[in-house]
Amino acid sequence: MAVTATTPATRPSPATSRTGAAAVTAALVLLVAALALVDLTQGTAAVGAPEVWKALTGRADPADASVVVASRLPRMAAGLLVGVVLGMAGAALQAVSRNVLASPDTLAVNAGSYLALGLAAATGVSLPLLASSGVAFAGGLAAAAVVLGLSGLGAGTVRLVLAGSALTLGLIAVTEGLLLLFPQQTQGLYAWNQGSISQNGFDGVLQMAPVGLAGLAGLLLIARRVDALALGEDAARGLGVPVRATRVTAVVLSALLSTAAVTLAGPIGFVGLCAPALVRPLTRRFRAFTRTRASVPTAGLAGAALVLGSDVLLRAVVPADVAVAVPTGVVTSLAGAVFLIVMATRVRDTAGAAASDRLRIRSRAVFLTTAAVLAAVLVGVTIAAVLLGDATLLLGDVMNWAQGRAGQTITFVLDTRVPRVLAALLAGAALALAGTLVQAVTRNPLAEPGVLGVSGGAALGAVLLVTTVPLAGPWGVAGAAFAGAATSSVLVFGLAARGGFQQNRLVLVGFGVATGASALISLLIILTDPFNATKALTWLSGSTYGRTLPDVVPLAAVLAVGVTLAVTRRTELDLVSLDEDTPRLLGLDPGRSRLGFLVLSVLLSATAVAAAGTIGFVGLVAPHAARALVGRQHARVVPVAVLLGALLVCTADLVGRTVIAPAQLGAGLMTAVIGTPYFLHLLVRSRR
Repeated sequence: MAVTATTPATRPSPATSRTGAAAVTAALVLLVAALALVDLTQGTAAVGAPEVWKALTGRADPADASVVVASRLPRMAAGLLVGVVLGMAGAALQAVSRNVLASPDTLAVNAGSYLALGLAAATGVSLPLLASSGVAFAGGLAAAAVVLGLSGLGAGTVRLVLAGSALTLGLIAVTEGLLLLFPQQTQGLYAWNQGSISQNGFDGVLQMAPVGLAGLAGLLLIARRVDALALGEDAARGLGVPVRATRVTAVVLSALLSTAAVTLAGPIGFVGLCAPALVRPLTRRFRAFTRTRASVPTAGLAGAALVLGSDVLLRAVVPADVAVAVPTGVVTSLAGAVFLIVMATRVRDTAGAAASDRLRIRSRAVFLTTAAVLAAVLVGVTIAAVLLGDATLLLGDVMNWAQGRAGQTITFVLDTRVPRVLAALLAGAALALAGTLVQAVTRNPLAEPGVLGVSGGAALGAVLLVTTVPLAGPWGVAGAAFAGAATSSVLVFGLAARGGFQQNRLVLVGFGVATGASALISLLIILTDPFNATKALTWLSGSTYGRTLPDVVPLAAVLAVGVTLAVTRRTELDLVSLDEDTPRLLGLDPGRSRLGFLVLSVLLSATAVAAAGTIGFVGLVAPHAARALVGRQHARVVPVAVLLGALLVCTADLVGRTVIAPAQLGAGLMTAVIGTPYFLHLLVRSRR
């Protein structure tokens, strides 16, 4: 009786479902059309709705008609095409992976395309649009294959995003290195990477539209197979569906769709993530949207509404002369970052910490030997960093400089080089100590200031000050960096604490915050003058170029305090890193201890970023390597991690400014190239 009474009220009939789905689709079409019409009326030229209507009907002034036909119509068409193909690509990826966080962004497809185009541009070869599309397709598909191979389609909702986000950081670091090494060949590539739908004519839209249609046709052809995957792999195989071939085909077609968008407008961030999420609630109400043939085109319409809506909102809020310089991708990336954070707090996380670190014990002799060897190597690297560079010096030159008896040239070289070496040493040590503290109190082997968005917040605060107050001193930059780091830390740890600092969830929230900070940094760089933009880009690459002794004083002071506190409270740090119950049994308040150590780690990260720019993965690699060498006791881990961090960053800085001298690569780019594979290795190891 109960089932008979409730079924008609809770489940719509198939006819009602089809009618409702048609009504929803019609509403989406009307919304996209309305946004497209509004988008046509916005711009820097004084061409409003009446002039646009006259231009469309052939009765406008030639100047107005030229603006509408050559600029606004192509921009609107590009927004439609980009939104549709990204929405469809995201829906297809989420369907075959059964992962609500899969998208061209989180699978590093956009980053792979960016690197491929950067490599092509660095060679100086001028490629037509279709050839560029082929290059971008190869890069994006290769990146997606790496992410899927490392994470596995069935390895969990969050793990795939972590692998994709880490690979994205590494690929972008390599691409930014190409931008610094080949500034003339890659001119304009950074602005392109922010994603803009502005067009000059219809050529790009007309060439990419067939690519989008081919991708859609392919997805519709395999739609029934994709639907079968929703029943599970065994059920799909029982129905005769080739599971692996279907997934590979869907990923290839999604990469093809993403390539069309990337080639036309650059990476428009997170549309492929958000558009399917907007359609997903409809599947619970209308059964028609549960089928791939309906959900993929509907996600395409939602994507078009997102892109055009972002463009309309930007131009409605920001003055027209400023809005024209702001890429649409910055707006969608901000929205996507918020969405990623919200999703991270909702997804289920069952990951646990690796047990291998907890069981490893080393003798005191091993610790003393390791520390002595590292100290000796660090001294050698420091001497090499002081002597080598665009001008090679001798130890006697350094001694004369220290005694004030060196010549003018040697004095100039060492006055600029010694602060750089000190900044690299102190920044590496501070980031390693910060990573050690964060991993201990969160009991999360994947946590570190860069991955958790702390460094991104610090960079945002510092860039905001650098671009608005170019003459700001080192203490001012350090203060701004600390304010940004503190804000991002409160957001990340506040949201993650609600779930008990679960491993993958904490990192995913951090990635979301880092993404939002990166979008805001891009906005500041684009809107500032070229001089400040170049200064900010160089600083963001983790470069120690131009550092002076006053720049490293705040970092030296904070590092001294941090090391002292970590060593004196080493037992408390050991207890907090174990579990929640043991500290309480011994009369220790774990919440208070955790807060104190986190505040110290934020302070260390902020001052390191202020002194040496954004340097990622040091806080991940150094503590892991230290625990592998000397065990888990923090009385031993802290000094070894500090030595390793200083050694890693100093070596990266030395290599970056000597291997391709007189050109230079920032230490942050070098550490990202090293840290990305290590992070991916940890993901694979924890899965096993």
